[in-house]
Amino acid sequence: MNPHTPINPLSVGVEDGARLIGVARSMFYEILARGEIESFKLGRRRLVLVKELEAYINRQAKENSR
Repeated sequence: MNPHTPINPLSVGVEDGARLIGVARSMFYEILARGEIESFKLGRRRLVLVKELEAYINRQAKENSR
């Protein structure tokens, strides 16, 4: 692998997940609590699969489009 090739993460933490979908961290935790986005713990960290974030945004776009 080329050392300059960017690596796309499979999962992100809560801070990055919130930033990626454009919400505050507290709102992100509410979304997780409602089960709208699945998460998991790896050690002490709460992680979310990037594909879960993409699916959530796609659902929101479909539900809220005019």
